[in-house]
Amino acid sequence: IGRRGRIWHGAVPTTKGPEYLERMRKVALPDYKSIAGNRGAYCLQRVEGDIAHFDMLTFWDDVEAIKRFAGNDYQVAKYYEFDRSFLIELEPYVRHYTVYDA
Repeated sequence: IGRRGRIWHGAVPTTKGPEYLERMRKVALPDYKSIAGNRGAYCLQRVEGDIAHFDMLTFWDDVEAIKRFAGNDYQVAKYYEFDRSFLIELEPYVRHYTVYDA
């Protein structure tokens, strides 16, 4: 299988959105990018009412690279210590895709 994409989703109250975004930029993105086999990491944010949604879109060489980041059970979401004080819910799983291009 070719390159892989991984999307994690989290939601926080909008009042905590700016601080959470800063954590994503200073902690999560550098962590993703430090893993051998990572081919890009992006933090997407949207606000709906009083909820700020975050999607971490990452690209990887293969499943083995994802496992270096997330562990052997790579379908399970990985959380940071600070997440519990921000997130409305700790979603158990992430989504994985095969990446195709021209």
